[in-house]
Amino acid sequence: MGNKQKTRKAAAKRVSVTGSGKLKRRKVGLCHLQTKRASGTQMRNNDGAMSVSESNTKQVRRMLAI
Repeated sequence: MGNKQKTRKAAAKRVSVTGSGKLKRRKVGLCHLQTKRASGTQMRNNDGAMSVSESNTKQVRRMLAI
């Protein structure tokens, strides 16, 4: 009988699964020190969420025990 794989809680707090099964994550650099990135273009391009890249999807799914 094999062991169940445990979810890595650090990854679970940072990544969520969409309805279609894609992995969604937040972009980096949004928590503090925003005055250094004052240009509107830079802030607009950096807001919101994006999907995990295909090269990392297998690793992240393994971390989430999916």
